[in-house]
Amino acid sequence: MTESADHPLVSAVKPLVDAMGAELLAPGQAADDDVVLAWEGEDVIAVRLPQLSDSLDRILAAMERRHGMPLCDLDRKTKQSVVRTLEARGAFSVRHGVETVAGALGVSRFTVYNYINSQEEKRAAKPRGEA
Repeated sequence: MTESADHPLVSAVKPLVDAMGAELLAPGQAADDDVVLAWEGEDVIAVRLPQLSDSLDRILAAMERRHGMPLCDLDRKTKQSVVRTLEARGAFSVRHGVETVAGALGVSRFTVYNYINSQEEKRAAKPRGEA
């Protein structure tokens, strides 16, 4: 992969690949589930996507970095905001997602479900056409 490492396509997608926790490979190393990216008809790089459970751990770690502290040390309102963000990103569609998030926030599963339900109730209470 060293010859393609300087390619503009690799430079362009690397921040996204890193943020997702994916792995860059030479096109010849790609497996059936990998995504091969081409530039002007030539295969340049392959991307191996992470397992969904690994992605949730990476998202939680990124949120801790963004907040500058462990998620369990955040106040209630900020934890609710974290849950909203995670819900929007599909974190709760991952097996054991609620349990994983509850552990990171230092709250119970019941509390996470309450945060989710509270948000759904707020959305349902808004008049139609209001964002």
